[in-house]
Order: sequence, then C-alpha cells, then structure tokens
Amino acid sequence: MTTTSLDAREELRASLREFLTDKAPLSVVRQQVELTQPLDRKLWETLAGDIGAQGLAIPETLGGAGAGWAEVAIALEETGRALTPLPLLATLGLAFPALLAADDSDAQSELLPRIASGDLVATVAWVGDDGAWDGSGNTVRAHVDGSDSRLSGRVSYVIDGDTADLLLVVAVDGDGTSLFAVAGDADGVTRTPMPTLDLTRRLATIDLDGVSGRRIGRPGTADAIVSFALDHARVLLAAEMLGGAQACLDMSVNYANSREQFGRPIGSFQAVKHKCAETLVQVEAARGGVEAAALALDEEPDRVKILAPMVKAYAGEAFFRAAGENIQIHGGIGFTWEHDAHLYFKRAKSSDLLLGDAAHHRAALADRLAL
Repeated sequence: MTTTSLDAREELRASLREFLTDKAPLSVVRQQVELTQPLDRKLWETLAGDIGAQGLAIPETLGGAGAGWAEVAIALEETGRALTPLPLLATLGLAFPALLAADDSDAQSELLPRIASGDLVATVAWVGDDGAWDGSGNTVRAHVDGSDSRLSGRVSYVIDGDTADLLLVVAVDGDGTSLFAVAGDADGVTRTPMPTLDLTRRLATIDLDGVSGRRIGRPGTADAIVSFALDHARVLLAAEMLGGAQACLDMSVNYANSREQFGRPIGSFQAVKHKCAETLVQVEAARGGVEAAALALDEEPDRVKILAPMVKAYAGEAFFRAAGENIQIHGGIGFTWEHDAHLYFKRAKSSDLLLGDAAHHRAALADRLAL
C-alpha cells in the first residue's frame, strides 16, 4: 500500500463529504435507525461504485485503489462525522486486516475483490458473552476432519454481525485458535441483534451449531491475526470518533454564534467561549494522533503497537467531551429526541467502550511499554 499526496487525500475527503451529505444526511440516518432498518445495501454499493471507499487500501491487482491506511482513516472520519450506519469499521477495520494478517493468498484473491466492489460485507467474531475484547471468553469450538470443519458455540458483540455476508470466526481447534470463514446465512447460524445504546451501530450475538467453516491462514494463528486486526481497528475507530467530535464542535460553534440571549450571541459569553475553546484543543490533539497512527500503519508498523491504544483512548475521551459540551451549549433543546445531539452523545459513549475503554487501552499501552 502507498499513501497519496495531501492534496489527493483532501480531494477524497471533499468527495466523501459531498456524497454523504447528498445520499445520507442526518435526516435519513434518523429515519433508518428509528425504524431499526438493517443495512442499506444500495448505499453501501453506491459508496463502492461512486467513491471506491471499500477498496481504498486493497491492492489494484485485487480490484482496489492501492492507496493506504491514511485514506481509509479519512473514509472512517467522514462517516463518523455523518454518523453513517455503514459497516466500514467491521469490513475495513477488522475483516480486511485479518485477511491480510492471515497471509492466505487464495482467500485474499477470492474475498478482497468482492469487498472492494461493495459486494461483500465482512466482520470478525471473536468475543464471548463476557465481553472480553481479548477473546478470552470465546467458547466456539471447531471439529476439523481433513478439509471439513464444523463450528459450534456462541460469539457476542459482533460488529454488524447480523447483516454481514462473511463471518471470520475465531475458534479453538486441535492447533490452538484458528480463523474460519463462515457464510452469514449458512445452515446452523443464528444471528440475534443486541440492544445497544448507539442506534447507529449494530451489534449481534451469533450462535453456531455444527456450521461448516473454511480455515483461513495457518492453523493456530488466530490470536496473532486478531491482534493485528485489532490495532488497525483501534486506529480507524479513533478516526471515526475524531469525525464525530469535529461534528459536535461545529454544531456547538454554529449554535453559539446564532443563538442570542440578553441581546447578544451566547458565544460571546466567557463560559461558552471556554467550552468551545477547550473542546477545540482536545479535538485537534486527537487529530494529530489519528493522522500519525494512520500513517504509521503504512510507513512505521513497529510504532502501531504504541500509537493504536494511545489514540483509541484519547479520541474516545475527546469525542465524549465534545458530545457532552454540545448538549450543554444547546441548552434545553440539546436534551430532546428531536435534536441530533443525542445521536452523537450515544455514539460517543458506545465508541469509547467499543474494543475497550480508555482505561483498558492505557493499561495495554503500559504493558507494551513494559512499564
């Protein structure tokens, strides 16, 4: 993968923002989540056809654009800004890097062109009912007999698991833990949506009962594959949270400049000024971290183990701060269902917890630094 020029990345950002403003404004997002509608396949396929977002980092030889993770981060930042309920994090943040780490050329040749074209939604399933993001509570077992593998057990908190075409499931077999590809609609698969605080992010519990699976990569390597994928997902989730935080800051500033009290804009009051200024500092600090981490995915992979948990922790706190201050600055209207502020607040809180909260990632960072 190669990163493009700054100008090209900004053109990508502008194209994505225009696309999402036109095809998926917040009014459409609200309608979709309030009616609990499943994945908008047409929007997903149009995003692939018009923008090529799903194939940004996929090699050109496999149907992608051959760009880098910095471009993927921009895509996540813009969809986070718009709260677009599409499975980019699941497909590009988890499944795609898992397929890269598995180093299975046959699987890559078969699956990556379908991801790039928008034909395939994929996710990774590795978390047990206990919600441990390290997968320690995973109860899925695989019975392998030659080329035939049968999986049984349950995985929970599967991002977009109820709509994904492909499930990359971690299961215990005779070699330790291995990764298996399972069709989302295969016989023996039962998918149950989980109730969530964030209406724009779908999670599911998946029960497997003797389901046929295909082993991806070498036996016994799933832990390393998932670790690699998780670091990518942390960076991309941080990018998504950065986009949401910037949207909250923009909403706050616009409202502070237009809402008048005592004959002048409330933005002229010191307390409101300070809220906006302090939020800006946090958002810009998160931006610097996200950009550095996204570039490191391509250019300095040795730094990713340090940067990934760092930016996930910081961006999560920055987004939650921005979303909370946005509600406060809007006053009474900010607490109503009709206003969009609560959608960002719920996304901020759930994203902070997704893949582990800030305390979890600071502890992981300390472990990696051997502190």
